[in-house]
Amino acid sequence: MTRLYTCNLHVHTCLSPCGDLDMHPSAIVEEATLQNMDIIAVCDHNTAENVRYVARAAENTSLSVIPGMEVTTREEVHVLAFFERVEQLDTLQAYVYEHLNGLNNEKAFGMQVIVNEIGEVEGFNERLLIGATEISLEDLVERVHEYGGLAVAAHIDRPSFSVLSQLGFVPAHVPFDALEISARLSLAEARHKFPELEKYTFITSSDAHFIEDLGKTCIRMNLKEPSFSEIRLALQNKDGRYVLE
Repeated sequence: MTRLYTCNLHVHTCLSPCGDLDMHPSAIVEEATLQNMDIIAVCDHNTAENVRYVARAAENTSLSVIPGMEVTTREEVHVLAFFERVEQLDTLQAYVYEHLNGLNNEKAFGMQVIVNEIGEVEGFNERLLIGATEISLEDLVERVHEYGGLAVAAHIDRPSFSVLSQLGFVPAHVPFDALEISARLSLAEARHKFPELEKYTFITSSDAHFIEDLGKTCIRMNLKEPSFSEIRLALQNKDGRYVLE
């Protein structure tokens, strides 16, 4: 039996350089639960070190946490990568770190804080997480799929750091699993604005960097259970699973 689940598949934590310090794991889980979300995906910029802590904070709650990351490619395109297991995401993180240069400037970009499930600071990430990696868009999507994940072009309607703003089009040879629309547009408005992208599944997410933005927008998916495998089916519109527009 399937039913509609409320999903927010683009949530940052205080580890992202532009993420508010209040976006620590337990606070995110508490707010998402209060807003009756069923599934969230944690997608910090070029890192995944807070993902397992959000998952632990969600244990014994009704909230499911999908391991994710928002990677900046060489072309300065933001891509969301989702995985079933944290270990798969760790493999991508290692690859991203190998191709990410520079050190963070806290005065310019803010602290990048690793916080555990009970609010304790585990450390600080010194890498320039706000920067672009040396990974091409094509290579990144190929790697995500090779590691068993899903690749979604982030906030394609935004005037910066999107596949459309950087390239002017969605490359047909890059097999995105879906395209994300920001909270600026409804999905109906996006369909009207981008008729040439009709073959792609659209999702919308909050891209929240602040607690008050967590519920800015969500997507509803018809799933059998709140899991990565079910989300994959919904993005493919298979076996009765789908994204509600």
